Amino acid sequence: MCRAVLESEEGQTAAEGINDGIVYLMAIPYLLVGGIGFFIYKKYNKLKK
Repeated sequence: MCRAVLESEEGQTAAEGINDGIVYLMAIPYLLVGGIGFFIYKKYNKLKK
């Protein structure tokens, strides 16, 4: 249903907004995991010294 609406739209502004939202939602988990990994690495290095 969403695809049909987005394909029929002439301005394609809604399609760009949907694509930006998808990229945003995909980036959040990677940033969270990366941040947690960084803090674990930092803590491990601090204990090692």
